[in-house]
Amino acid sequence: MDNKIDSEQLTDTGGLKIQTRQAWVAETVELLSSMRFAISLLTLIAIASVIGTVLKQNEPMPNYVNQFGPFWFEIFNKLSLYSVYSAWWFLLIMTFLVLSTSLCLIRNAPKMLKDMRSWRDNVREQSLRNFHHRSEWHSSNARTQVISSVLAHLGRVGYRYKVVEKDGASLIVAKQGAANKWGYIFAHSAIVIICVGGLLDSDLPIRFQQWFMGKVPFEGSGIIAKIPEQHRLSLANPSFRGNTMIPEGASSSTAILPQATGVLIQDLPFTIKLKKFTIDFYSTGMPKLFASDVEVTDHETGKSFSSTIKVNDPLIYKGIAVYQSSFEDGGSRLKLKAYPMSGGSAETFDLNGEVGGNTPLKMANGIDYSIEWSGFRPFNVENMARNGSDVRAVNANQGFNQQFSADLDKHLGSAAKNANNKDLKNVGPSLQYKLRDKTGQAREFHNYMQSVLIDGAYMILAGTRDSPSEAFRYLRIPADDDDTVKEWMRLRAAVNNPELRELAAQRYARRALPPNVANVEQVQLQLTESARKSLSIFAGDAQQAGFVAISKFLEQIPVAEQTKAADVFMKILNGSMWDLWLVAREKDGLPTLELDEKHARFLQLATGAISDSYFYGAPVFLQMTGFDEIKASVLQVTRSPGKKVVYLGCLFLVMGVFAMFYIRERRLWVWVKDNGAGAHALMALSSQRKTLDFDKEFEQLQQHLKQLTTQPADTAKQDAS
Repeated sequence: MDNKIDSEQLTDTGGLKIQTRQAWVAETVELLSSMRFAISLLTLIAIASVIGTVLKQNEPMPNYVNQFGPFWFEIFNKLSLYSVYSAWWFLLIMTFLVLSTSLCLIRNAPKMLKDMRSWRDNVREQSLRNFHHRSEWHSSNARTQVISSVLAHLGRVGYRYKVVEKDGASLIVAKQGAANKWGYIFAHSAIVIICVGGLLDSDLPIRFQQWFMGKVPFEGSGIIAKIPEQHRLSLANPSFRGNTMIPEGASSSTAILPQATGVLIQDLPFTIKLKKFTIDFYSTGMPKLFASDVEVTDHETGKSFSSTIKVNDPLIYKGIAVYQSSFEDGGSRLKLKAYPMSGGSAETFDLNGEVGGNTPLKMANGIDYSIEWSGFRPFNVENMARNGSDVRAVNANQGFNQQFSADLDKHLGSAAKNANNKDLKNVGPSLQYKLRDKTGQAREFHNYMQSVLIDGAYMILAGTRDSPSEAFRYLRIPADDDDTVKEWMRLRAAVNNPELRELAAQRYARRALPPNVANVEQVQLQLTESARKSLSIFAGDAQQAGFVAISKFLEQIPVAEQTKAADVFMKILNGSMWDLWLVAREKDGLPTLELDEKHARFLQLATGAISDSYFYGAPVFLQMTGFDEIKASVLQVTRSPGKKVVYLGCLFLVMGVFAMFYIRERRLWVWVKDNGAGAHALMALSSQRKTLDFDKEFEQLQQHLKQLTTQPADTAKQDAS
């Protein structure tokens, strides 16, 4: 019986019981409100969060197809892994977590509040003897004096107390730290509040409008103002997060909300006009500040005001926050010069383009193309350190080397991707475009406007790739004395001109003819034929050209003689290329060049670049000659009613954790009864957490109480004072 009474003094974590005749109802409530169920839900949420962190969310669907392939793309799409935090199963888990934690609170909070108020004064003397932390002693003082001394000391050390007379004795009941249970209530309430705030800020309101109000994503293209109503969200939409891109001088009163199959248009209660977009730079050329000077016009009142939106300094108006997200090109106007990349002609022509638009391209062979201007950057901060940009040109054996492509990719786009201490330089403007043929096939290009110093030589980089999932592979074109590609283009055209090749072969034979050689004419004819053949093989045909063609030719020679033949072949080729360059310049009325180290280096690089150019895959090379930049600011527009709810939940969580870890509940009972000429005292101390500090507190408390209650009354009063 005593053991039963003692067990009732401990906190019952079972909570309130459901009064129902249906056993399955009670079992379901018990399961939903159990700790194991809540921990399972938190584990699932943690796993989903890991997936949402590792896998980029809300990307265009073609990106996922390119990354995972058709098979896994469909599986991941069925599981909604591309938008984890708005997936139906994730919202369902969040809902069950709110339900589970709420049931747990409903069942346990009333009993905890009751236990905090209770004194647990229904114990008996024998039950106190069953406590682990207990002590007994005899005092010669009267029971009233003992009680007075105990109460005085308990008041000094912060205990609240109560005296109960029962069974001919006095029971002193004291407690301290009962607010510890508020920690449980606050912590569990915080989980509910934070989850509710998260659900308020999730896509759940938009999903409801799609399910019950007929809203569907817009999958086409067109003017935003003319998009039908079923694709637009009203001003009453309680929660959204979208983007709006505004070129300088333009305005926007809508936000674009990306969806899996298209976009939704969110109307705003105001219009944002971008007056100016500002970028400040560090000394390395890295951007350090993005700022948008805007003018906001309220649709309801017609009043306008100016504001500056910076990173981490948003504009908040009518419950809508406008953040500086990034920046894009707003339709910059470009001036370009087109150089043919095939045939023996070096004639150029001018082109104009506008970023975001298309330009038709008609070639002399009758094949039509369309140029889609997809991107322009007025500056490019690249890592030019030797260990980071060891650029190798494309050659016959290794193809396009992707090291520089990977290095450039780290710095294109966001300016915050540079993590290490590297040699950062601004290498100037760059242009990105797609060249699409009449069958719809497209190839993407990325060209730099200015030359870049690589391995001691200035190169003009021309990148190419077959699909967006690949990294750009760069063709290195050596810059001439005027820092242009004209000389290289002149030499490339000459390589493909049979007449110029013939003249170059004859000139090489006369120049390379050894002195005092017999049979001069025959030797000269042999040298001419060798030079003609080397240039012809290098020029190639529709199947192969450049170093690849030379490699195939040398394979026909016996293995034992290939090395010697290769040395002779390359010597004749290099000499013939020099004469070919001079012939091409004379044809264009230019003076003869002096064969020095600088021009020899250029010729070597140019020959390699010509060989690489057969892999470039474009009929023309476009070099930017000028531009008129138009900036555009990308603003993130959000309405987050759950933000303050989450802040409240975080406050509750901090209070709850503090209460649970730093407030220790202690319950003290002192049973005092008359014993002959004096009084007998039995003390017991209890706590939910048994620690070394608790053991020390018990020893100190029993020593003080023994000392105070066994001293004479006058001495005890002096000690108490």
